[in-house]
Amino acid sequence: MASEFVFAPPATVSVPVAGQPARFPVHRIYCVGRNYEDHAKEMGFTGREPPFFFMKPTDALVVVDEGQTGIMAYPSLTKNLHHEIELVVAIGTGGKNIKAADAHKHIYGYAVGLDMTRRDLQGEMKKQGRPWDIGKGFEQSAPIGPIVPVAQAGDAENAEISLQVNGTDRQRSTVSKLIWNVAETIEHLSAAWELQPGDLIYSGTPEGVAAVVSGDTLVGKVAGLPTLTVKIA
Repeated sequence: MASEFVFAPPATVSVPVAGQPARFPVHRIYCVGRNYEDHAKEMGFTGREPPFFFMKPTDALVVVDEGQTGIMAYPSLTKNLHHEIELVVAIGTGGKNIKAADAHKHIYGYAVGLDMTRRDLQGEMKKQGRPWDIGKGFEQSAPIGPIVPVAQAGDAENAEISLQVNGTDRQRSTVSKLIWNVAETIEHLSAAWELQPGDLIYSGTPEGVAAVVSGDTLVGKVAGLPTLTVKIA
């Protein structure tokens, strides 16, 4: 007998795969905090501290097809919505206690993502020693472009990464400046959680984070990957 539900379960959240009809089903969204040195400094920290992680729900994704402009609603309660451009790593093969030397065997592909942050709410939670969820884990807080399989993604982990707002540079760096590179991040992350196919890892943002307002258009790039364009409604 087929199972019945008290209401219709939501559809599986998925991201397009560049050049393929098949889509990438999403399991969890992990994010790495303060993973570029200059961004850590602009947030008031220095040094190579151990990596730390937070999560976003799957309804944080704003999935944007190649060549399209995604729409993100300006969220409630905040007056200081910040952009954070990131390389996103898509996990294709799960595992626990994965060694950095083996980490790339577990990667399906890469995408361009934005970790949008209610910075004022995050800052208030930090001061109170409370969780950041209200600042990071809200709906539409993780726009993402198409995933490019590893074989077609070029040297994504050493590529230029940038963000423009209304045509003006805000963030520009290279992914090679990650404090904890992708392989090291996977090693640390998989020691705490068993990674699953469908997991996304937002790997961290470079310096230059700043506020956006309704009407702004954000254009995020990682060289070799489809551009991510998002308009704040």
